[in-house]
Amino acid sequence: MAPNGDVSKVGTGPGRRLAVVVPMYNEHAGAETCVREILGVIPSLGIPAGLIVVDDGSEDGTGELLDALRRGGLDFAVTHKPNGGYGSAISLGAKVAQEQGFDYVLFMDSDLTNPPGHVVRFVPAVLRGVDLVKGSRFSLGGDMDAVTWNRRIFSVAGNLVARALFQMGLADCTNGFRAVRTALFVAMPLRERGFAVILEELYWAKRFGATVASVPTSLWARSEEQRPTLFVYRPKVIWSYLKYALRACFVAYRP
Repeated sequence: MAPNGDVSKVGTGPGRRLAVVVPMYNEHAGAETCVREILGVIPSLGIPAGLIVVDDGSEDGTGELLDALRRGGLDFAVTHKPNGGYGSAISLGAKVAQEQGFDYVLFMDSDLTNPPGHVVRFVPAVLRGVDLVKGSRFSLGGDMDAVTWNRRIFSVAGNLVARALFQMGLADCTNGFRAVRTALFVAMPLRERGFAVILEELYWAKRFGATVASVPTSLWARSEEQRPTLFVYRPKVIWSYLKYALRACFVAYRP
């Protein structure tokens, strides 16, 4: 099915293992809360699961705090790397998950704008063996009411364009809250180091004929104690997303 790597299907059933992968960069103010909240929901998922945090070269003490939390007895994995951006951080996290035998990786943001309590919504599709499960702010039961109006406008407009070009039946193409079969993700020849990797990933999912599903979720706002978001709406950034949607429209989708 894929031109690169082995992306054969994993088995079905409750033994499937899920790694929650969280990249962090300079998130000292919220790192402990993030780790504890995710660890708090993992026992309720009903499948074997674990947390992998990737410290992407933080300079504010985030890495040291994560190591201290582990020494204090919290059960999660931490890996440290030089700063390379979101794309490089999740790629490393997926490789660590593969090495640890996890069948799926679920990516979520470290600032808790992706509700940890919604991780369980991905589990039924994971158990069905769906290759890529996207959280959707635009499905019934999803929302982004907590974010500012300008971000909502960009998100709505961007997804209208992406849905029309990708033609994969997904309600929310640009959301970074998603679960992917680990072997499939690791096989993707991803190059984007920033947030545009989300659309690059979707492009390769289409190329590989991956099965997809949507689950409703919310997008929350960052707290005042946290640093401002690093994402900005600039022409260069918008193009970095759009180019993959344009490429995808020329790819026949055969899941």
